[in-house]
Amino acid sequence: MLFKFLSKYRDLGLLVMRLGLGVMFLLHGLPKLTGGPSRWKALGAAMGNLGIDFYPIVWGFLAAVTEGIGGVLLILGVFYRPTCVLLCFVMAVATVKHLSAGDAFMGTTSYPLELAFVFFGLAFAGPGRFSIDKD
Repeated sequence: MLFKFLSKYRDLGLLVMRLGLGVMFLLHGLPKLTGGPSRWKALGAAMGNLGIDFYPIVWGFLAAVTEGIGGVLLILGVFYRPTCVLLCFVMAVATVKHLSAGDAFMGTTSYPLELAFVFFGLAFAGPGRFSIDKD
């Protein structure tokens, strides 16, 4: 009976996920975005793990924009599916970076991997009706 009740509020559940993830990514991405070229270069160096070692400042800036501005877009539900796909990619790159660095799987490495799966799934689910870009 509880599950039947909850299934009626799918859009509310998507709103809660959008708001929570959006605020967290805004908080994580804003310092990266305002960190400037030295921060972007360090962030973009993670692409080297994929064999892409040119223009690390550009890649880092794009990752920072994806996280920071992507957080705002998640909150509003604007350009939702493309934002989820981009965030999924950023989290996949972060996962590879942590694996390449030999970081512990539980915690450091598993966190971006889990978020990559969340964003991949949310890209299919859509933003729900409580968004600016309704399905």
